[in-house]
Amino acid sequence: MNLPNRITVSRIALIPVFIVVFFLDVIPQGYNYLAAAVVFAAAAFTDFLDGHIARSRGLVTNLGKFLDPIADKVLVSTALILMLVRGGAVFQVLWPQDWVLIASGCCVAVILARELIVSGFRMVAASAGLVLAADKVGKFKTVFQDIAILFLLAGAVSFGSAIACEVLNGIGLACLAVATVLTIWSGISYIVRNRVVLQERAEEKKSET
Repeated sequence: MNLPNRITVSRIALIPVFIVVFFLDVIPQGYNYLAAAVVFAAAAFTDFLDGHIARSRGLVTNLGKFLDPIADKVLVSTALILMLVRGGAVFQVLWPQDWVLIASGCCVAVILARELIVSGFRMVAASAGLVLAADKVGKFKTVFQDIAILFLLAGAVSFGSAIACEVLNGIGLACLAVATVLTIWSGISYIVRNRVVLQERAEEKKSET
């Protein structure tokens, strides 16, 4: 296992740390959410780091193409689900909170559905001996997801200013909305661009009959 792949594995290893810190309610004023944001930021940074090292040193491998998107999906999915669990603390804004939670829940559902669909698509490709790498739109989607999570977590901290929390949450929710749009776009684009995977399977089925 080369260096970029080890960094990717370290990102996966940080997920349990993120979970523990997120629920560490013994830390007053919600600073456990800020600590969780720091852990999440460190894990998200490894996504840039492993990709940069792999490309600059010519260490791109099929294992890396497989592990990298999985690490991203598990990290982001975990954070989004945990934030919904603590929705009353994480989503603090001026407008009706119920609507915010419903809208955020829908965004999270769309994001998770896309990841499951694309993962299933990759499994079909893998069974055909193909490894599909993530595209640029998918990377932008991940960036906006990461930014949204960081701002929402930071907004859950009691800084002594309700306005600061509302501003941070507003930015986080806006980024989550953008991430959802990019999620849909990248998912459709990914499948359309690699539709040959499904065509090959269909052709194999025809030849068998």
